[in-house]
Amino acid sequence: MLAFLLSGCGINNIPTYDENVKAAWAQVENQYQRRADLVPNLVETVKGFAKQEKETLTAVIEARSKATSIQVDESILNNPAKLQQFQKAQGELSSALSRLMVVSERYPDLKSNQNFLALQSQLEGTENRIAVARRDFIQSVERYNTEIRTFPGKIWHSMLYSDMERRENFEATTQNADEAPKVTF
Repeated sequence: MLAFLLSGCGINNIPTYDENVKAAWAQVENQYQRRADLVPNLVETVKGFAKQEKETLTAVIEARSKATSIQVDESILNNPAKLQQFQKAQGELSSALSRLMVVSERYPDLKSNQNFLALQSQLEGTENRIAVARRDFIQSVERYNTEIRTFPGKIWHSMLYSDMERRENFEATTQNADEAPKVTF
């Protein structure tokens, strides 16, 4: 009877929500890895058409290298500085890939290349998957953090799960990300 009452009071919510955070984080990692795997093929394809764009290609390669050099596992969820470093590296890769897409606009032969079009489509799909995975992660973290800070979860947290810390969430890494861009014609 006591077990039934305790389970109805949310005693299992904290570990359940913590596991949801870890699972959502795994999806974020998975999508970032997918993007990193696309970059070498994209760079090689562009290189064949736009050899003079060496600076942009080098920036993409370096950003990918930096983003994939950060060792990431679920322990990053308890290390805000490392999570921020990871977010920054991924933001730099996003920025470099955006510049590469702008460069591709200057090369009609590249824009009509089937391999490039397929890679561009895969990259766009992956960017959408990253956005969805990040949204799901943010929601999981918010739910977990809310549970450990409100009644009755706060009681269970202090009694049974005090070793489970508050989780850090994603933050915008792009300067002025909270401001809409100004468009002029």
